Parts: sequence; structure tokens; C-alpha cells
Amino acid sequence: MEREISIDIGDQDVVKGDLILPDQAQGLVIFAHGSGSSRHSRRNRQVAQQLNQKKLATLLFDLLTENEEVIDQQTMQLRFDIPLLSKRLEKVIDAMAKDNQTANLPIGCFGASTGAAATLIAASHLPKCVRAIVSRGGRPDLAKQELSGVQAPTLLIVGGLDLPVIEMNKEAYDLLQCEKKLEIVPGASHLFEEPGKLDRVSELASDWFVKKLGE
Repeated sequence: MEREISIDIGDQDVVKGDLILPDQAQGLVIFAHGSGSSRHSRRNRQVAQQLNQKKLATLLFDLLTENEEVIDQQTMQLRFDIPLLSKRLEKVIDAMAKDNQTANLPIGCFGASTGAAATLIAASHLPKCVRAIVSRGGRPDLAKQELSGVQAPTLLIVGGLDLPVIEMNKEAYDLLQCEKKLEIVPGASHLFEEPGKLDRVSELASDWFVKKLGE
């Protein structure tokens, strides 16, 4: 079952999301997209489709409101406002933990690029809600001050050709105190655009979420 939802974030504002809820879902994975992207991200939707096939519900939502999107298109500043994005994600996690259709599902978070930083910060603030994390080509260095507080098992996935981001993830890996794993996908660039590389991301993510959300 798929439906568009509006999530109240306060101050009479909402963000829009697309919730897919397979029959007998075993968990819910909330996606936080990267800078300049949206819930319509082709790459995130490909990963989400693989998760749905594994009986995991998915929520892809816009981190910014429609008005904020207009402002951000002109300034390109809100997309890098990690404190704002992490607070936004926290509100969405809280809303889904209370939603009638998803309240009984363990929650995982999938963050891409800057969305990974927002995910790690939100998880450190909501340790009882977030049960697993996957970062794709993420910028966990932008959450450096919060990494030691993350309790959820965390998988960091980086492309083997994405050398600066590999180093950022290695530094973040050392700061994480939770169960953790770093996977470097050979021959993949930052966006995993090479043939078969995003499929590998989907495989790694689905295996991680199925195992960790099922524990």
C-alpha cells in the first residue's frame, strides 16, 4: 500500500512524504535525502524498492517545506543547515512512531550525503526510537559532535572512488561507539552511478536493516 502523507512539523507547517507499507511489514525505514534532492530522488527510490521487497516499509519525505524549497533554490543555504534538518527528521520519526499504521514497527533510518549527518544527529537524540542506520555516500563528519551518542547499529557505505568522503567516513567510524561497519564499494563514485553499484548499496542496506530491525 502506498500513500502520500503530510507530517506536521509545527508552526502550521508540514512536509510531504510517500509511505509504502508492504503486507506484513517487519520494520520501517525513513529516508533522509542529500543536499539539493527531495523525496523523489531516483537513487533513494531504487534502494527503497529493494527494501519493500524484503518486507520493510519505507518513508521518503521532503526535509524542507514547499516555502523553504523556494528559498533554498535561491540561496542554497537551507540544504546545508544540518541542525534544522536533524530537528525536522526527529519530528518525522516521532510522528511515525505514533502513527496508527507504523507505530508497531521498529524504525531504521537511511541517510544520503548531508542527510546522513541529519540522521546520525536525530538518532543520537532519539536512541529509543531509531534501531538501525545506513549512510550512503554520507557526510558523518558534519555530525562529529554527536557521533559518540549514537546507539543504533550503523553501516557506512562509501564508493571506492570517492576518496575525500572515504576519509571523512573513516574518521567518523573511529568516533562512533555503537555497533558499526564501514563498507567501501569498489569502483563506485560518490553517487554510485556506475553499473551495478547502486544495486550493491541496496543489497548491503537491505541485509543490514532486515537483520538489525529484526533483532
